[in-house]
Amino acid sequence: MEADWYKDRVVYQVYPKSFKDTDGDGIGDLRGVIEKIDYIKELGANTIWLNPIFVSPQVDNGYDIANYYAIDERLGTIEDFDELVIAAHERGMKVILDFVMNHTSDQHPWFKDACENKDSIYRNYYLWAKGENGKLPNNWASFFGGSVWARDPLEKDNYYFHLFDEHMPDLNWKNPEVRHSMYRIAKFWIDHGVDGFRLDAFIHIAKADFRQNVPNSGRKGLKLAEQFYANLPAVQTYLSEFIQQIKSLKEDLFILGEAASANVNLAADYTNPQNDECDTVVTFRYFDEKKDNPLPNLPMNGQPFPIDFTKLKNTMVEWQKRLEGISYPVLYWNNHDMARILTKVNVKETYAKDAAKMLATLMYLQRGVPCIYYGEELGMKSMLMDDIKDFHDQQAYGFYEHAIMNGYSNSEALKIISRTHKMAARGPMIWNDQKYGGFSTAVPWNYGKDNTQPVIEQLKDSTSVLEHYRKVLKVKKQPLFIDGTYYLENTSDDLYVYHRILKNEEAIVICNLTGNEQKYESKVQNKLKCILSNGNIKFSEDSLYLSPYASGVFMIGAK
Repeated sequence: MEADWYKDRVVYQVYPKSFKDTDGDGIGDLRGVIEKIDYIKELGANTIWLNPIFVSPQVDNGYDIANYYAIDERLGTIEDFDELVIAAHERGMKVILDFVMNHTSDQHPWFKDACENKDSIYRNYYLWAKGENGKLPNNWASFFGGSVWARDPLEKDNYYFHLFDEHMPDLNWKNPEVRHSMYRIAKFWIDHGVDGFRLDAFIHIAKADFRQNVPNSGRKGLKLAEQFYANLPAVQTYLSEFIQQIKSLKEDLFILGEAASANVNLAADYTNPQNDECDTVVTFRYFDEKKDNPLPNLPMNGQPFPIDFTKLKNTMVEWQKRLEGISYPVLYWNNHDMARILTKVNVKETYAKDAAKMLATLMYLQRGVPCIYYGEELGMKSMLMDDIKDFHDQQAYGFYEHAIMNGYSNSEALKIISRTHKMAARGPMIWNDQKYGGFSTAVPWNYGKDNTQPVIEQLKDSTSVLEHYRKVLKVKKQPLFIDGTYYLENTSDDLYVYHRILKNEEAIVICNLTGNEQKYESKVQNKLKCILSNGNIKFSEDSLYLSPYASGVFMIGAK
């Protein structure tokens, strides 16, 4: 197959628990996705990415899997899944599954057997290390707080490794049996018609020698140790073997890798067609923040800082140019692990609608694969949650306690956390103006204040955010915006301006990043033909004036 065969993909990320509930238990389900599949297609997406749907204790909302071969009964059945795949294929759409390859739940039969029997073959499915006199094997910190080590119930001074929650032990990818087991799981779902996988946390499947501590100038305490458990060379060895095996079953599987901390050079390696690894990867490096004027007496980590658009320009042009000729970057503003973009940008409500439209134009007409998080196309913001327990996060609890101790009220502390935490970005989809937004007849599993204009109203409004997303994705399907080369103009920090060029066609995309009118000087103004815009754009002799958060897409020299 050609290296760029997937370049026209438009991915719609469905968080199943929050999308549409059809059985009245407050939890979204697969039948809800089936019910709304035409909505997704009409938006302009051709690929549905489902967050984990497997049997799980839900310690980490499905990323802690207890059975890879069965659907969690709260979400549906295998028959429901098969029906969803058929419905998608009948509409010319694809379905990809979240594939959790770094760890399992501690309730998985493999781990339970490993903890009950020293001679279990599954002991070597996981990672263990000896401590000494109650001392941990090393000083590595977990991403979820605390140590990466938890006590082995069978052996004194022995520990198992968990990069995330202690109920999510990491798999030992050095073990060929683990690699073969993961292949068999993938094969099972390929046999059920799945069209690809989003590889969760794949960059962590190789670890360094556990005897190595993080140098800390002799001080005690735990330290994040990404240099020892992220992007190690063996990751590519394991990844290439796994993907070659599953693509031998289905050549056109779409492999979207989560490479959270990978830099652009690693991304180029992970997506180089010659390496037989991912087709494209998601990085978390796009969105640096302006950490000016922090709130007093609060930890920096967890405060709501705005996006630094100047750094975004530098990052995006680096990724655009480095991956040119190798792969297509993932274009996204939102996902289930971060606050929603309109909350991060934090514009005045007066301008929220135009800001949502401008951001869609800015991001998705660049070179790459759009990945749209459910509800983003409505202009959804992060919910305002009213109980700290609803965040299910020890780090959020710690931030809250610190805020209360330093004089912040309960409502003030919750508002701050709601603006930054991933759980507030996982609210129910707003379908109509009925109770709970038509998501469910019962109280949703994750619920907070949300003033999003519902789908049913936006469908009737030609000026809605939803209608603008549809227009953006229609433009995106043009060869110019898929295959065209890309270059970013050197403008002021207040503008984001880039060109797409293919053969004799050229387009310029001009975006106002601010809440003030901005001037863009143009030498080819009389040759511009607008094909998409939002806000007000005025022309003078040699300039364009864009109203707050306005954007325009112009063909240059078009008749």
